[in-house]
Amino acid sequence: MPRVSILLPCHNAAATLPETIASLAAQTFIDYEVLAVDDGSTDDTAALLERWSARDSRVRVLTQTHGGILAALIRALDAANGEIIARMDADDVAHPQRLTRQIELLEEHSDVAACGTGVRYFPRAAVRDGARRYELWLNAIHSPADVVRDIFVECPLAHPTLCARRAALVNVGGYAEHGWPEDYDLVLRLYEAGCPMANVPAVLLDWREQPQRASRIEPRYQPDAFRRCKVHYLRRTLLAHRDGVVVWGAGPVGKAFARELSAQSAVLRAFVDLDPRKIGQVIHGAPVIAPAEIGRYRESLAVAAVGQPHARAEIRAALRGAGWREGVDFIAVA
Repeated sequence: MPRVSILLPCHNAAATLPETIASLAAQTFIDYEVLAVDDGSTDDTAALLERWSARDSRVRVLTQTHGGILAALIRALDAANGEIIARMDADDVAHPQRLTRQIELLEEHSDVAACGTGVRYFPRAAVRDGARRYELWLNAIHSPADVVRDIFVECPLAHPTLCARRAALVNVGGYAEHGWPEDYDLVLRLYEAGCPMANVPAVLLDWREQPQRASRIEPRYQPDAFRRCKVHYLRRTLLAHRDGVVVWGAGPVGKAFARELSAQSAVLRAFVDLDPRKIGQVIHGAPVIAPAEIGRYRESLAVAAVGQPHARAEIRAALRGAGWREGVDFIAVA
């Protein structure tokens, strides 16, 4: 049996698939199989996959009517034989050492259940400011402690770089449909189960940026879906034994997060804000207080929800200085 199973969903990917195939063929780690799922393509994707399979016995082609990436991932995971499950998208390019470096990390750290790698969006001319910020943030996350610290900011493992122990994925239920990002959902379930995760501290995948990416156009990847996902798992983890929530940030980001907390029946205790014009107001039934007053809510979970640059670091410093423990008493969510 191959040690690694690579899950490769493909839908109308003929224009980019040859680069992806070439990058997998060039891997220095060779003990793998590819589960390539043709998700109802109407271009030459099926022919490309069949030709690849004919010349490389490690490649298995699965076909299905168009059901989307989640259905394709569920199908591929069910058919996989490897003890390690790796992900790849049909428009990305893996560096030759990608699998080697990830397997080395998993071998050196037997407690780590899953790992990703650094990424570089391309072509650079098409990369928006938001993607550049995410790239910079993601590429600074390396250790399991880094992942836990930033787990509710954004998905700290880039899904096309995921490499995980099959047993850990099966233990948390594999891929599932919840109406929000399937990759973030999986990572948050691993976090909920207490599974350490990390990233190889090197850029090992070129991540293609294009206007029609699913993350740009599908409802499950929109900001409100991410908020639903975050709040769902906050309630199951850090919020489970806390006396409500204090939202640090009474601006648009904080208010939107507070609305979702209320929608999922979390108790809003207060907002914290620096703007003297907001202090003393009541928003969504909760008072707006100054940072110096947060000690009144020591039994609550504080969430940092401010979108401005550097705000996250400033809030973290203020809460740590007041004796709050990150990942226990407070967490950043923006």
